[in-house]
Amino acid sequence: MRRFDLVEPLLMLATVAQWLALATLTGVVVGCGTSLFLLPLYYLTGKSAAVPLWAQMILLPVGGLLNGLLLYYGYRANKTGLKDSMLAAVYDQGGKMPFKTCVIKPVAALITLSCGGSAGKEGPCSHIGASLAAGIGHVLKLNTELQRRIVACGVSAGFASVFGTPIAGAIYGVEVLAIGRIRHDFLFPAIIAGITSFQVSRWLGIPYQYYHIPSLPVFSELLFIETIGIGMVCGLVAWLFVDLIHFSRNLFQRLRLRYDIWPPLMPLAGGILLALLILAIPTDYLGLSLPLMDRALSGEPMPYLGFLWKSLLVAITLGSGFYGGIVTPQFVIGAVTGNACAHLLGISPMLGAAVGLVAVVAASSNTPLAAILMGVELFGGAVGMIYVAGGAIAAYLIIGHRSVYPDQRLAYSKSSWLKVVPDMPVGQEKAHLSYGLLRWWKRH
Repeated sequence: MRRFDLVEPLLMLATVAQWLALATLTGVVVGCGTSLFLLPLYYLTGKSAAVPLWAQMILLPVGGLLNGLLLYYGYRANKTGLKDSMLAAVYDQGGKMPFKTCVIKPVAALITLSCGGSAGKEGPCSHIGASLAAGIGHVLKLNTELQRRIVACGVSAGFASVFGTPIAGAIYGVEVLAIGRIRHDFLFPAIIAGITSFQVSRWLGIPYQYYHIPSLPVFSELLFIETIGIGMVCGLVAWLFVDLIHFSRNLFQRLRLRYDIWPPLMPLAGGILLALLILAIPTDYLGLSLPLMDRALSGEPMPYLGFLWKSLLVAITLGSGFYGGIVTPQFVIGAVTGNACAHLLGISPMLGAAVGLVAVVAASSNTPLAAILMGVELFGGAVGMIYVAGGAIAAYLIIGHRSVYPDQRLAYSKSSWLKVVPDMPVGQEKAHLSYGLLRWWKRH
């Protein structure tokens, strides 16, 4: 027993040293890779933001066709049979990803966002992170378990470098793997990789935006309940957003199969539809929509249906076959919704926007802990972690067992009244009423 007592701390020390080296290497490589994507992205979106409406209406269909052609022909280079999904890599592929196609999605995202497609920037960065990390694991000949962990590290590093939230990014890369379960053995390497990637990206000149929320008064029970109310509304908005995404993807897929349409033409059709919609919907909802989010967080009144316009454009963009991230739109939708709700409740619209932003991310991605930490890192301590946490957890519960990631696993049900099959993808498994609730129902 004494021998084991001595061996165990030595093994733990070796584990810490191992991941300090591996995660730091991963963070440096991923930070460089994501920066090479973000720098041209900011340049191109800055240029395209000033184009007139007629040019924007031309760019959207052209961008859709280019997306379709790139994704259709580019993935023919993948002869491995492996999916380039991080969740598939961790759960089904032993941490392996196809390396030859790792640049296809980032290039497609550059086209999508520079032509005005409504999507996010974090998806390509997480993809870059996972692909580069999988490549590092392959070169170092890591075993399957270490390979899975280093891929999760890469996702955390990619996410941390996008928004300048290293701790939240690290937690997100781990928490997103399963609803209701966190792999604590992933946390240390994920945090090291996230912090390293963030520092590298900042050193390479990636700008980050943080927000100042005026100091709040002493804790108020009424304000806490009101922010929970905002969270509940944001949970319903996130529900609509997720269902719109899935409905749009299924609709375009059915149309393609029914009429035997050549796949690259589907995002072209989506681009034409977007071009027609912006005749009625403001172009503020195209692209990343970060200026819209900034205005919401500064307290400027937001339209009550703003969340719907952004959700609709994102659903058409991603559902038709454009490629882009799906978390940045959650930021925008949440900030706009929270701001509008705050005006109705008579509370600070800046606080409402901050709570809404965190709540929609917590619900749509099923990552409440990462979302709460993101609120702390983006807004500082002034926003009040209590208010942010209440809204985030309320939204996380309200959305139920839905996710923007169909491959995300269901580890535990969110309610004792519902039953799920553990470790099934959320897109395949639906929650059912528990036996105890059904028995009570019959008795009454």
